[in-house]
Amino acid sequence: MPHPLVTQLRFARREFARCFEGVPLGDTRRRLDSLNCLSWIVGHLANQEHFFWVQAAQGQNIASDLAKLVGSGQPASIPPWEEMWGLWQAITRVADRYLDTLTSEMLHTHLQWQGQPLPEDVGTLLLRNIYHYWFHLGEAHAIRQMLGHIGLPEFVGEMTGVCYNAEE
Repeated sequence: MPHPLVTQLRFARREFARCFEGVPLGDTRRRLDSLNCLSWIVGHLANQEHFFWVQAAQGQNIASDLAKLVGSGQPASIPPWEEMWGLWQAITRVADRYLDTLTSEMLHTHLQWQGQPLPEDVGTLLLRNIYHYWFHLGEAHAIRQMLGHIGLPEFVGEMTGVCYNAEE
């Protein structure tokens, strides 16, 4: 059984994916004023998961140019939707291999990057990842509203299986 915070991350991912259901392909790469496009948002979240849970946690690199394209501090870009969505799916699958192993004790440890411990422990990285999803999920909904999309999810979706468990 996954750690409750991993369950929460997966819930945030499902809500993230639900936000993009029915988006016309042409709208995935539209920028409105200074806002990033939807394809950038997907790639950006994939990039964070790639760094935390694939590179630092597992020592793998399955998306070597992603950080240059959609990483924090990089110039604005309009990446292809299909590529970003495919990478997000592939990265989260590989990330889950590590996330499925997490225990409460492991949340207090630090991942290593380039021979140095990351400043935040695994639990804090996990919370950061969850909150990052919710931040960009709100942004993506706002962009979709500005694009005139209708029938958008209006509230947090089905919570079966993600309810609070005081036993952990």
